[in-house]
Amino acid sequence: MNRLTGKVSTIDEMIELVKSTPELMSQVTYWHTIPPRDASYEAFPDGVHPLLQSALLEKGIDRLYTHQAESFREVADGRHIVTVTPTASGKTLCYNLPVLQGILQNDSARALYLFPTKALAQDQVSELQETVNRMGADIKTHTYDGDTPPTVRQAIRNAGHIVVTNPDMLHSAILPHHTKWVKLFENIRYIVIDELHSYRGVFGSHVANVIRRLKRICRFYGSSPQFICASATIDNPKEHAERLIGEPVTLVDRNGAPAGEKHFVFYNPPVVNQQLGIRKSSVLETRKIAGMLLKQGVQTIVFARSRVRVEILLTYLQELVPHELGTKTIRGYRGGYLPQLRREIERGLRSGEIRGVVSTNALELGIDIGQLQACVLNGYPGTVASTWQQSGRAGRRQESSITFLVASSNPLDQYMIQNPRFFFDRPPEQALIHPDNLIILVDHVKCAAYELPFEEGETFGGEELKDVLEFLTEERILHYVKNRYYWMEQSFPAHDISLRSAAQENFVIIDMTNGSRVIGEVDRFSAPTMIHEEAIYIHEGVQFQVEKLDYEEKKAFVREVNVDYFTDASLAVQLKVLHVHREAEDMGLLRQYGEVTVNAKPTIFKKIKLRTHENIGSGPIHLPEEELHTSSYWFTFSDEVAATMTTNDMQFALLGLSNVLVHIAPLYLMCDPQDIRVVPQVKAVHNKKPTLFFYDRYPGGVGLSERLYDVHGELIAQAKSLIATCGCMSGCPACVGPIEEVGLTGKQLSLRLLEQLEADR
Repeated sequence: MNRLTGKVSTIDEMIELVKSTPELMSQVTYWHTIPPRDASYEAFPDGVHPLLQSALLEKGIDRLYTHQAESFREVADGRHIVTVTPTASGKTLCYNLPVLQGILQNDSARALYLFPTKALAQDQVSELQETVNRMGADIKTHTYDGDTPPTVRQAIRNAGHIVVTNPDMLHSAILPHHTKWVKLFENIRYIVIDELHSYRGVFGSHVANVIRRLKRICRFYGSSPQFICASATIDNPKEHAERLIGEPVTLVDRNGAPAGEKHFVFYNPPVVNQQLGIRKSSVLETRKIAGMLLKQGVQTIVFARSRVRVEILLTYLQELVPHELGTKTIRGYRGGYLPQLRREIERGLRSGEIRGVVSTNALELGIDIGQLQACVLNGYPGTVASTWQQSGRAGRRQESSITFLVASSNPLDQYMIQNPRFFFDRPPEQALIHPDNLIILVDHVKCAAYELPFEEGETFGGEELKDVLEFLTEERILHYVKNRYYWMEQSFPAHDISLRSAAQENFVIIDMTNGSRVIGEVDRFSAPTMIHEEAIYIHEGVQFQVEKLDYEEKKAFVREVNVDYFTDASLAVQLKVLHVHREAEDMGLLRQYGEVTVNAKPTIFKKIKLRTHENIGSGPIHLPEEELHTSSYWFTFSDEVAATMTTNDMQFALLGLSNVLVHIAPLYLMCDPQDIRVVPQVKAVHNKKPTLFFYDRYPGGVGLSERLYDVHGELIAQAKSLIATCGCMSGCPACVGPIEEVGLTGKQLSLRLLEQLEADR
């Protein structure tokens, strides 16, 4: 401790200060320490170009980490690779080294870099350009995105050695105009896909098809590029990379980067209402912890799950820190900030001028902000993978670091905070995609046919396309002549296909607050529950109220508001089982996986108070019924189990169980909680028995419900554990749901139903 300032001198002193503060430690449910790790090095592999070696030496790099050297060798041997190591472990060199080496050896060689966001692409280009400048080589690197001026675009097409873009731009602006990119496609040697884990669900399924189109165009121009992928830690990196690119891949996961000692602290805010299970606001507790760190001079990053929380926490922290530091030392970072401002904040973090930053998950990806000393997570980020990514932002190479996870009252947060071994002892979630989802596949076959005619018998990925091509021909979208299928419509298909949704008929959301601007889209199947009139629609954390929904024109008109509630629509849902693909019987129930149709009609919406989850009002919804054909996993209770409860009790038990399961299902899925839906039925249409259905909220499904079918036993065990260990008396938002929804006995009934399964074994 510095006697003059009263502040800690090192992060280790800060950690000891936290441990000696009873007010904090009384709410710490678990303290996990990860020991430091030494670096594992290798000399530069044979054959690394002298210019490249000298540029690295100039940057102070005189040898490589083992994973960097291994990646270089595998690429040199002609293999596709995926490198999987933690945040800040030097993954960038794993692809920059082989790409620059290839271009130095052959000036006509070209590379295409794909990043999920524009900000990340810009960041990587500046680092790449710095290395190129040090080499003194004439290697042209350019970003090609929506901000690229038209005058520059032609120069990039003709002379760019390395073109850096994002999947959306590749889909809509590069592949459809491949005739303007002949130089790139004839000479393309490398395709780099960074942040591979972010390509999952519907987005990942689309991107897999964009890559199929990309490979098809490369073949047309006589090139066969090598894929170099990089990912944060997920459970299935090799399998995921292979599904995404459609090629065998070599996994590089022997991390050689050093790391300091890491302290991970699980913190649960105190209970303020035992009966209702309501805890003190996680925002206020985050402010307290982050404020303490910043006042002690510890450089800190705070992650919040929405833009609104970022701005609230930023205001709180700027008020808390001593005036001599000035508000400029604590900054916010989120989508919606101008690129120039984001670059300034990134520079300030690297230099140490900025002592604290409050961010959405925008800073979770590999943007270079140096290494901070502490990280505070306001709420569980949603996946184990994201939590490690965000936590990895703290910890200089050899120094200790500390991460606080401050839980909210959400059931997923409460489960994680009370079951820390689940977090530390298991691998992160699997990234799931379903590229052959029929709706997504047909969309990209249209795009591919526009780009190049299909030959009879040609495959697309692993799929035989005969039926799809014949269907499109009957619809007069394609024209068949001399064993080829030609595009014959006037329109440009990629323009109407969003990579972020499975259905084409999206509703456009128009903000009328200041003039008129489009702020987003919602797919057709989400529209009735998300953008009905009077709904509170949240876009990047900002609240908007829907004033008018034009269902025919597919437009929702919204206005910005600031209210202390959110809305939740009730759907009258009918599920009809079409086909059973898999089934198994155990634990007194029959579980099945297959295809269903879901007929959903919105009936009423509820206004639910933020933080307390009280119901403070409701209203009717007047919209037509929607039909969705998707995949589902369901389990049915036996007649013996059903006989132990009245119909009314069974209804409350199933409702409570569905409330728990819908929140803990994301433990096994890298998805948004909205991507999977749970429907309880006391008497299911197909078997007249108590049944719980999970279904993918996308036409055709993207593999989520099938994954849940596979982990069924774990899912049931976690649900029982969460309900049994919750401190509330009769049910609360952190377990089976509020008493108003599940009744006074909802918690006991749900638990009894699960215990009955064990008794039935």
